[in-house]
Amino acid sequence: MSNIVILFSGQGAQKIGMASDWLESSATAGKLADQANLTLGFSLTDIMLNGPEEKLTGTSHCQPALYLHGLIGLALLKEHLPDITITAAAGLSLGEFTAHAAAGTFSFEDGLRLVSRRGTYMEEACNETDGSMAALIGGDESRIRELATATAVDIANLNAPGQIVLSGPSGNIDRAIALAKDFGVRRAIKLKVAGAYHSRLMASAQEKLASELAGTLITRPAIPVVANFTAKPTASEGEIRTNLTSQVTGPVRWTESIQYLVDAGHELFIEIGPGKVLAGLVAKITPGVTVLSVEDMPSLEAAVKQLS
Repeated sequence: MSNIVILFSGQGAQKIGMASDWLESSATAGKLADQANLTLGFSLTDIMLNGPEEKLTGTSHCQPALYLHGLIGLALLKEHLPDITITAAAGLSLGEFTAHAAAGTFSFEDGLRLVSRRGTYMEEACNETDGSMAALIGGDESRIRELATATAVDIANLNAPGQIVLSGPSGNIDRAIALAKDFGVRRAIKLKVAGAYHSRLMASAQEKLASELAGTLITRPAIPVVANFTAKPTASEGEIRTNLTSQVTGPVRWTESIQYLVDAGHELFIEIGPGKVLAGLVAKITPGVTVLSVEDMPSLEAAVKQLS
């Protein structure tokens, strides 16, 4: 059980009831949940379990909820498989913070505070600007970059071959959608999001998060963590701070990140988070690679059985 990469979910994967059976059956899960609630000063787990939907979906709540879910899942995986050897980690957007906590870059509590404040700052930036996002299905990356330049929007996510997300002012995104077919895009879909994540409209959130990261104790990660912004790992404390800051306005280079890990010899990935979004993306990027998804007790038990 070695050469395993763990992957952590990003915003959008959250759902009411997440981690419910873990919290009902595991003292380990309960202890982490209590730590989270105490650190934040409110019951995050109540929002995770009971909603309402609009409260859980809010950026300031869903980011710490996914962070907590990911680290509970990892703790239970290690509890069931004490000999498991994890050799690298990555996470989609917010999930990069979870990956760093898993690697020991910062403490559970410090990471939780960071993602909570990150979510709050991003929520504030959304309220201060009129932004939106669009998913482009099909099409060549170079042509989509031309479209982004022509409509003054940003590349937010390079999720998988043929799946790129644009982000920017709402009017510009509408224009990009209208022009998408002229640039060879098969389908353009406006996303139901609160704002323009991973774009220049998040500049105020990036600045505030940089200040938080400057005051957070960061140590050398125990395993490589691939950064969204560079699609490569780094052990430098300064570069880790820079990468986590830069990804707020910069693109999530997920395709390159997964390709980097596969080229480094990794063939087994474990996705920890609600749903199987990351497993689907990995399958599109590198067909044939094994991805196990862990989101609840049945999927955890199935993964443990397969790894055993």
